[in-house]
Amino acid sequence: MQRPPATEPDGDGEGVIATRALTKRYRGGQLAVDGLDLTVPAGSVFGFLGPNGSGKTTTIRMLMGLIEPTSGTARVLGRPMPRAARAVLPQVGALIEGPALYGFLSGRDNLLRYDAADPTADPRTRRARVAAALDRVGLTAAAGKKAKAYSLGMKQRLGLAAALLQPRRLLVLDEPTNGLDPQGMREIRTLVRELADDGTTVFLSSHLLDEIEQVCTHAAVMARGRLITQGTVADLAAGLRGRLVVVTPDPGDAARVLKESGVGDVVVGEERVSGEAPEGELADLNAALVSAGVRVRGFGIERASLEDAFMALTGEGFDVAG
Repeated sequence: MQRPPATEPDGDGEGVIATRALTKRYRGGQLAVDGLDLTVPAGSVFGFLGPNGSGKTTTIRMLMGLIEPTSGTARVLGRPMPRAARAVLPQVGALIEGPALYGFLSGRDNLLRYDAADPTADPRTRRARVAAALDRVGLTAAAGKKAKAYSLGMKQRLGLAAALLQPRRLLVLDEPTNGLDPQGMREIRTLVRELADDGTTVFLSSHLLDEIEQVCTHAAVMARGRLITQGTVADLAAGLRGRLVVVTPDPGDAARVLKESGVGDVVVGEERVSGEAPEGELADLNAALVSAGVRVRGFGIERASLEDAFMALTGEGFDVAG
């Protein structure tokens, strides 16, 4: 794949995306984004997480120059947004709030029209570029079908193909696997990794926390318009101690021993008992279970997930909208 064009530097090592005290207050006083300081490293796959109403979509719209911030600054590829939108946006591929498609046109003709609207696109190589983009997202066989007959997942693929018509330094994706079946989700995850390997920074919002864990190198968590934390995906969960898990055909007895040993939040399943990981020596706890006649078939600490970290940080469940 052709690498994204190297133009000017991203600006004093501040990141491909950098916001400082970025704030958006809507009419009527609603504070949608409150003092956001966000840094997206070059070459990262950056997951943007948050429950319903947390300010994710408002943030993305400010980054893309679609709405003006009330205060604060946003820089994309080292340039201020929205002031430098004309210089920045040709280097950015975006799929935000679903693709805008002409239903009466085929998938191929939609992409041809997208490409023709790009003043930097060479018309002599347009058809080859469109064919390559369709192939990358697995839509070659459906390229001649009208877009109105596409499923939601196929429309997502076509929107992603539109974002990939030209080499991009930054790709901004809002729920990129929405509507895809498991196989399609795996294909898009693989594509995102390939793009990052080729030098494209990928910024994506998703409500699928396990997906973020599988594909992202970095992540940020939003709640109620404020940034809760940001960092590498590994570090976000590393600060949490995982849960103790005991696999046993004697769950009732195991739960009693764990509670007597000071283990909190004990949850009993059919052949599985879990609880808050204790601070003390695990071998002593295992010995106490065996001494009490509990048949222990599995014993250990389950690694904390990004979902665990999200719940601990926000105290909220997760929702698709942002």
